[in-house]
Amino acid sequence: RVHPRILRTSPSHWHGLAPQKAQQTTAPREMVLCSEGMVPVKVGFVGAGMMAGAMIRGLVSSKTCPADCVIASDAYQPCVDGLAEELGITSGGSNKDVALFADLIVLAVKPQMVEDVCADIKGSGTNPLVVSIAAGVTIESLEGWLGSSARVVRVMPNTPCLVGELAAAYAPNAACSAADAATVGSLLGALGTAFKVKEADLDAVTGLSGSGPAYVFQFIEALSDGGVRAGLTRPIATALAAKTVRGAATMVLQTGKHPGELKDQVTSPGGTTITGVHALEQGGMRAAVMNAVLAATARSRELGKK
Repeated sequence: RVHPRILRTSPSHWHGLAPQKAQQTTAPREMVLCSEGMVPVKVGFVGAGMMAGAMIRGLVSSKTCPADCVIASDAYQPCVDGLAEELGITSGGSNKDVALFADLIVLAVKPQMVEDVCADIKGSGTNPLVVSIAAGVTIESLEGWLGSSARVVRVMPNTPCLVGELAAAYAPNAACSAADAATVGSLLGALGTAFKVKEADLDAVTGLSGSGPAYVFQFIEALSDGGVRAGLTRPIATALAAKTVRGAATMVLQTGKHPGELKDQVTSPGGTTITGVHALEQGGMRAAVMNAVLAATARSRELGKK
C-alpha cells in the first residue's frame, strides 16, 4: 500500500519551495512533463471526482507525472485521501495548497464553483497554468476571475477517459505560450487523444465527442436489443454489440480509410449487410445522429452564454 502525502506544514516544506507573499505574482517557468534529466511539471487538481480521478490515475500510471508531483483537493476530503492512499499523490487540504504547490492546475469542479476556485488561486499570489474542464465556462470568464494576464486553457474531455481512451480538444488563451499549449497537449495525450482547436470550436467538440459516448451507448443498446429480438441471450447480444463497435472503431483509426469505404467492403450485392444498412437509412439513422450532434452543440452554446 502506498502511503499518502498529506500537506500539513508551511509552504517551505513542500519540495523545497520558499514561502510566497500574498498577492505576489511569480513568473512562470518552462514546464516539461516527465523527461529524463528535467524537472517534471507539478500538476494540481481542484476537484477529485470521477473525471479528475481518472486523469490522475492515467498520468501516474503512464509515468507522465510522478505521484509526488501531483496534488489534489476536493470539498469531499475522502475522495482526495482515497487517491492519495491508492497512488501516493499529495492530499491538499485546500485550494490554496494546490495553488502554492502546482505549476499547472486542473479545474475539475462544477461550473458554478469555478469562480470561487479562481478567487482562491488568484489570492495565493501564484501564476500557474490553469486548465479548465468545466463545461460552459468560457476563457473570457476565467480571465475575468483570474486576471487578464492569466494563462488559461479550456478543455472538453469525455468519459472514456475513465478507461484510458480520452477523446478531447483544448483551446489555449492568448497569454499561453507555445510551450504551455504543448504541455497541456502532452498531458491530455497521455490519457488518449487530444486536438488543439479554437475556443469557438469547443461547442462542436462538446456535441460530438463530449456527448458522443451517450449516443454510442444508445447504439450499442439498440444493437443488443436487436440481437435479443432475433433470439440471442442478453449477455451474448450486448457483448457482441460492444465488441463490434470497438472493432469497427479500431479499423477506422488503424486503417485510415473513410468509414464509407469500410462499410462498402462488407456490403455485398443483395446480401444481409446491405439489407440492414437499407433499413437504417429508412429509419433515418444518419440524420438522427447528425441532428443529435447539432442539438448538443447548440445547447453548449446556450450554456456558455449564461
